[in-house]
Amino acid sequence: MPSRFATRLLALAGAIALLAAACGDGGGTDGTNGGNPGGDGLSGAVNISGSSTVEPISARVAEMFSTANPAVAISVEGPGTGDGFALFCTGQTDISDASRPIEESEAEACAANGIEFIELNVAADGLSVLTSHENDFVDCLGTADLYALLGPESIGFDSWADANDLAAELGAPNAPYPDEALVVTAPGEESGTFDTFVEFLLEGVAGGPDYAGERDADTVRPDYTASANDNTIIEGISGAKGSLGWVGFAFFVANQDDVRALAIDARNDGNCVEPTPETIASGEYSFARPLYLYVNADAADTKPEVAAYVDMFLSEEGLVAVDETGYIRLADYGPTRTAWESRATGRAG
Repeated sequence: MPSRFATRLLALAGAIALLAAACGDGGGTDGTNGGNPGGDGLSGAVNISGSSTVEPISARVAEMFSTANPAVAISVEGPGTGDGFALFCTGQTDISDASRPIEESEAEACAANGIEFIELNVAADGLSVLTSHENDFVDCLGTADLYALLGPESIGFDSWADANDLAAELGAPNAPYPDEALVVTAPGEESGTFDTFVEFLLEGVAGGPDYAGERDADTVRPDYTASANDNTIIEGISGAKGSLGWVGFAFFVANQDDVRALAIDARNDGNCVEPTPETIASGEYSFARPLYLYVNADAADTKPEVAAYVDMFLSEEGLVAVDETGYIRLADYGPTRTAWESRATGRAG
């Protein structure tokens, strides 16, 4: 697979350059055109930015086009979902990779700039909570444990043991914790993976009926090492015994010699579930999430190379990239392909 972490520019002179594909009429999402991209004289450029989680899939699809279609330049960058939407909604990119659905404010920004989008669910991921292999005191964390260690009430907790009183109040199933340095390295606020962690963890715990008191929380503690670079996150987690952080499943799989994933107890009842392709696909793993492409509808109609790229992505040949990069295919791509073929604009849900 391509380099997984670095934000990369795939241009004419780049290591993974060049895309094109089938007919420019938007057809072929059943694999007919996408599976045979051919050299139909396509030229121009396709600009893709957004989620570093989805970036490896998009980059792998671009590689598939490069040898057969050398006249279309592709740039694929992964600064984060939020940063990607900022570019997309001002017309600077054709496609925005996203590890969460577009937010209302982002959709409004697109509308204000006359940008219509096609939302395509393209794969599934399991947000993975990681620690070091040297960590010998925890294998599973409940959402109450995670709130006690990472929530907004945990500011200044430098040791796992600092969270013991809060964990006891919440009934966290794996407390008390040892007096071990707590070193947190994780995505920053520009990342869809950050937003998803907040959604999965904090919103559920903050107002959950099983917890003492009413907690109004909409973010995690700010005093941690935040990075948009997944490689930096992995390095931070692997480098400290008492580390904690989170990334997409594929980044865990690619680095499991350096870090390990903790099982998650979503209901704090002892039912610990590890992230695996099977538990993510079935939804048994509670931190599973969809991954998206957002396609500029005007670009899809006026730039044959953009339509060809999406055709390729959704073809059987293109979906191999989901497998190769460590993510999980959808059980049914029918709704996604229908949305693309009909050029259905706006948010699906």
